Amino acid sequence: LAGYGVWYAALESRSAAAARLESQIALKSKTAAYIAFARASLVEIADDEAKIREYFVPETGVVAFIDHLEAEARAQGADLNVRSVSKDTRGTSPTLIFAITTTGTFDAVMRTVGAIEYSPYALSVSAFSLTRDAKSGWRADLTFSVGSVSASAAPDIP
Repeated sequence: LAGYGVWYAALESRSAAAARLESQIALKSKTAAYIAFARASLVEIADDEAKIREYFVPETGVVAFIDHLEAEARAQGADLNVRSVSKDTRGTSPTLIFAITTTGTFDAVMRTVGAIEYSPYALSVSAFSLTRDAKSGWRADLTFSVGSVSASAAPDIP
């Protein structure tokens, strides 16, 4: 009977240790599943962020954006001149302010303005004037702001 008691106590302690290990394994498995879910969510969020960033002009991409504007004007048959570019620091999000002039036929000027206004950027027109210019046909002066992102704001995703 004493041997049975010792054997039973040893078996009980081993059984308790096995139960503790089983609960630790279950907890680690659950934690690993949460980590895998979080990583998948981060990848999805990073993809969404990349898509959203396409609507903003990066600080390092101002020249490419100006080239895009000029190419758009040429495609419409108008001339485009960028008068100024400045950074708006009043708001909470970085914004670039452009002042441009486009000249050409009425159709070309208005199509250029429309192409700029409806381009796939976070863009807002703040001033617009259209005048008839004797030497070049029509002239539109346009001031608009476009959302910007700093080059250092890129996230590090593992």
